[in-house]
Amino acid sequence: MAEDRVLRVRTLLEAVRAEGRTALTAPEGKVIADAYAIAVPGEELATDVDEAVSYAARFGGPVVMKIVSPDILHKTDAGGVIVGVEGAADVRAAFHKIIENARTYDSKARIEGVQVQELLPKGQEVIVGAVTDPTFGKVVAFGLGGVLVEVLKDVTFRLAPVDADEALSMLDSIRAAEILRGVRGAPAVDRWAIAEQIRRVSELVADFPEIAEVDLNPVIATPEGAVAADIRVILAEEVAKPRRKYTRDEILTTMRRLMQPSSVAVIGASNEQGKIGNSVMRNLIDGGFSGEIHPVNPKADDILGRKAYKSVTDVPGEVDVAVFAIPAKFVASALEEVGRKGIPNAVLIPSGFAETGEHELQDEIVAIGERYGVRLLGPNIYGYYSTWQDLCATFCTPYDVKGGVALTSQSGGIGMAILGFARTTKTGVSAIVGLGNKSDLDEDDLLTWFGEDPNTKCIAMHLEDLKDGRAFVEAARATVPKKPVVVLKAGRTAAGAKAAGSHTGALAGDDAVYEDILKQAGVIRAPGLNEMLEYARALPVLPTPQGDNIVIITGAGGSGVLLSDAVTDNGLSLMEIPPDLDASFRKFIPPFGAAGNPVDITGGEPPSTYEATIRLGLEDPRIHSLVLGYWHTIVTPPMVFAELTARVVAEFRERGIEKPVVASLAGDVEVEEACQYLYEHGVVAYPYTTEKPVAVLGAKYRWARAAGLL
Repeated sequence: MAEDRVLRVRTLLEAVRAEGRTALTAPEGKVIADAYAIAVPGEELATDVDEAVSYAARFGGPVVMKIVSPDILHKTDAGGVIVGVEGAADVRAAFHKIIENARTYDSKARIEGVQVQELLPKGQEVIVGAVTDPTFGKVVAFGLGGVLVEVLKDVTFRLAPVDADEALSMLDSIRAAEILRGVRGAPAVDRWAIAEQIRRVSELVADFPEIAEVDLNPVIATPEGAVAADIRVILAEEVAKPRRKYTRDEILTTMRRLMQPSSVAVIGASNEQGKIGNSVMRNLIDGGFSGEIHPVNPKADDILGRKAYKSVTDVPGEVDVAVFAIPAKFVASALEEVGRKGIPNAVLIPSGFAETGEHELQDEIVAIGERYGVRLLGPNIYGYYSTWQDLCATFCTPYDVKGGVALTSQSGGIGMAILGFARTTKTGVSAIVGLGNKSDLDEDDLLTWFGEDPNTKCIAMHLEDLKDGRAFVEAARATVPKKPVVVLKAGRTAAGAKAAGSHTGALAGDDAVYEDILKQAGVIRAPGLNEMLEYARALPVLPTPQGDNIVIITGAGGSGVLLSDAVTDNGLSLMEIPPDLDASFRKFIPPFGAAGNPVDITGGEPPSTYEATIRLGLEDPRIHSLVLGYWHTIVTPPMVFAELTARVVAEFRERGIEKPVVASLAGDVEVEEACQYLYEHGVVAYPYTTEKPVAVLGAKYRWARAAGLL
């Protein structure tokens, strides 16, 4: 049966192609709908007015009449749709009017006739569609439909194909999800029928890469089912060339030699200060890299006290990484030598490739890399740091604080912001990697490696685009169950698909698709650079929550209100405090304080009140996370609060009770030192903000849900 439907559709698409068309007519769309069991109303193609009258009579009620022309995509715009036609006289009049409107709209349009279609009952209009995204390939879409679809833009996306459960989840991912469940006395729609329409469309586009866009708009959803009133299918001008793929084992083998090298060659090494080749050499030597460092420069015998080689092919033994510090025009010939030497990795620092319009030069080095099996990092990068190997292969400032955070960036400027943040906050890193033009190695390669790297506990990535969105999603899905992945996607305001031929295509702007599919992959999307860095710093510090119940304990009522807002804004849940727990909290707070949630102990309380309430919050198993609001007073100074909080949290962790604890400290400058102390002792704390501590807690919850831990 599946083979039969594929053959039917294949035959139809080949016939459309043979006519030089990319848009299918409505009757052709029905052939596809029938082949994939996409529910559509009964319809017939009338080539003259008498046929139209006959078909309308056969349907026995009001009908919809639509122009059928391979040259008119947007039928409504052409005045080619009349709804609710009933009776022979009205059918005749509508037929002539539609033909007249079509000829006025486009005098050269080929007209095949008028489609006579059953009028569907009133129901909720939704849109089901699919597009070919340049990053993620085939993507299926769902949202509210009808004429307002491009105004409301309440649409969600998933990678195609989707299974039944994933399709059903899309119905709950739009802002107006409650409408589908029935509001103000309206009945709920048949959710399963809508999900089946989504699933079948996703199968169709997955089976046929040459289909660029599919539009079912509107789909009329009722309690009895979901039927597409209109189907539009558009073929691609050309099918994208598949990207070269590497197996997981191949990626890990190469990345291991890149990130844990025993021998590094620097092509373009120099004795002259101010040269990139000199800076790279100094960083490698001064950073304490214990492996072999081989300078390559045809004009020098000795560089920084090390024997220099005329060519990389003269270097004795195996070399794991060749770092390039030469002008772009010399890279190709040197890369040939790297390939002949059998070096698996080339780190291409030079700029002057695709980012400056030199696409042919970049294509040349990619071809050389593929020919010899050399993986390319860059070009146009600052290099990379692998701290656990004491490796600083970059011309930028060194960094050697070892830790569990791996950071990557597509931009050199962002890379240096990452470095400055890491130094200021004393964030330990396992690696910092520049990706630049991503001529070869990209985020999915790094994710695959960092997912297995025992030194990496959290991965944060700044990216402007993805070369292969599906490969990234696959790598992310394999990594997220083990450790968090944070992404800062630049370009949220990209214009998107302006020239799309369908409603779905017009809705599939770059960021709309990225937003949903990154969420589908389980990554945490950061709204800005500082948030990305703070999430990366905080997530390894916070224990994984065991449930959704969050309690706020605060010394300031105003902070409590703002913290409550932040909890809601981040999709978290304030615990409903049961009477016995409420009574327990009240034992420790003054009569003019307030129990409930937030627990307001008031600002004049001594350290013992903070300690007692925090202990209670950690002790009670019904509470899963604590948010602390501190107000600077002389009664309880900032460092006193920090030390008692850290001591109590450490005591409970020794007892095996680990809960996320975040804190917001309001006060004079002393609160900055207190926050640093708390952070160093496992409590994520920030001065002068109620939003940031809750945001990082929300990120931890999003990861825990994506990883299947909640």
